[in-house]
This record gives sequence, structure tokens and C-alpha cells, in this order.
Amino acid sequence: MKTVLCLSLAVLVGSAAAKPIVVGSKLDPEAQILGQMIVLTLKNAGLEVTDRTNLGDTGVNRKAILAGEIDVYPEYTGNAVYLFPQAKISAKEAGNPGKIYGYARQLDLKNGITWLKPANVNNTWVIAVPQTLAQGQKLSSVADLARYLKGGGKFKIAGSPEFFNRPDTMPAFEAAYGFKLRPDQKLVLAGATPPQTQQAAANGTSGVNAAMAYGTDGSLAALKLVALKDPKGAQAVYQPAPIIRTSVLKANPQITALLNRVFAGLTQTTLQGLNAQVALEGRTAQAVAEGYLKGKGLIR
Repeated sequence: MKTVLCLSLAVLVGSAAAKPIVVGSKLDPEAQILGQMIVLTLKNAGLEVTDRTNLGDTGVNRKAILAGEIDVYPEYTGNAVYLFPQAKISAKEAGNPGKIYGYARQLDLKNGITWLKPANVNNTWVIAVPQTLAQGQKLSSVADLARYLKGGGKFKIAGSPEFFNRPDTMPAFEAAYGFKLRPDQKLVLAGATPPQTQQAAANGTSGVNAAMAYGTDGSLAALKLVALKDPKGAQAVYQPAPIIRTSVLKANPQITALLNRVFAGLTQTTLQGLNAQVALEGRTAQAVAEGYLKGKGLIR
């Protein structure tokens, strides 16, 4: 009986260890590319992987990893402000790359989630406007935008519900620079990604002349849009990092070195170029991620 019981336990343990690692990601091109980098890197290392990238926004991925529905996905350090409001992270701390990463890592440990090392890039939220508007109204920063708005300047910005509703996104810009958008100055697009909002601004769709964007978007220059500077530091530093359920990491400790190596090689320019391949050239996130990883000798 003892022998049978031991064998049964061994089978159960073996089954648990062989469970596929489920990878999620958000919807925008960069998130999908980073998600595919994780998928391909783990597969290349001989691990069984289930691809659930392109899952949803921050809230959807967060709920999924806390519930154990996904095991790993690329998150951004600046989201610690949103994810842990009880920590009351100041704007100065959120703008310090080391501090915001330290907070994110420390605060998530109790949730059974480990933050691996982030890439040295800043994909923060930005407001982008057409070059013609920027030049004509002398807009180079959000402070300039506030002046323009107070003077009655025509303005309508396209963004996702997350961009308008989270306290650390558009509301943070409004609070820092002293303006408040009216409902008719917002075009709220459900599930919108930066390429969609930027296309709306570039084309003047529904009167839109501004867009939600990210700091590493590769489509800004191609669409002749200008990312307004944030001199008051209303937005946190958003460095992408793989976050993984600690139990999964303990079962597969080699993942730390694998993913740290991949993210360590990413730069602002590199991500802008990779993002542009998806947003502008129509390539798939998987093809772009695979080309990059193979080119760097990170996968076979």
C-alpha cells in the first residue's frame, strides 16, 4: 500500500511540474511583442507554454495572474501607483526608476508575484498632437497645452477608458497642469491601442486633434505627431518587466536568468523600431519578436 501511495504522489507531483506556463499580455503592439518574447524564450528553453497574449488591459491581466489563470506577463513599473494606491507613492518617487521598481517588487511579494529586472526604457503615458498644431500653437509640453486650453483652443483627444479613468493617467496630467477636459473634448474608444488613437489624431477623425500615446511608440514620427513633454513629472516611469507567479518561478528557477537577459538588451530606440514594425508595417508581434530574438542570438 505504501509503495502504491508513493507512486501516486510521485505522479501527482510530476503532473504539477509539467503544467504549461501560461503567458499573458496587454493589447498594444509593445505588450504583445514583449509577451511573444517571453513565449518564445521559454519555449526555446524546452518549457511547455500556453500562449494567452493579447489578453486584455492592465486590469484584466492583473486579475488573471492573481487568480492563477496566467503565470507571467510583461507589466510596467509605473503601474505600481495604480496597483497599490494604499502605498501612496509620491510623484517624485514614481519618477525615480529604481524606487518605483523597488516599490513594485516589494509590494507584490505578498501577492505571490515576483518582478524580474526591467528594461532600461520608459514607456510612459504621453499626450501626442499633430506637428501642425504643435508648430502653429507653440506646443512642446503639457504646460503649453494647458495654456492653449485656457485660451479656448480647440482640442479633442482620443484614448481608451483606462487612459481617461485611472487616477494616474489623464487625471494626473489635469491635476499637475491645472486644466480639466470637458466630456466633449474626449473621444473614448473601448479597447483602444495607441496606434488607433494616433491614427484618429493624424486623420482628424470625429474632430480629434490629440491622442493617448506611449513613450516608445514607433508610429509617432511616421504619423507626424509630437509627444508633449511632461516637465512637472505628472507621469511615473514605466519600465517593462516580466512579472511571474512566485510558485511558478520556484518550480522553474532558470526563468529568471532567461528573461532578465532578454529584457536587459532592450533600449528605447530598439522598442520604437520593433513597435513600428507591428503598428506601421503590419507584421505580427510573434514574427517581430522572433526576428529580434534570433538576431540577438537569444533563441535558436
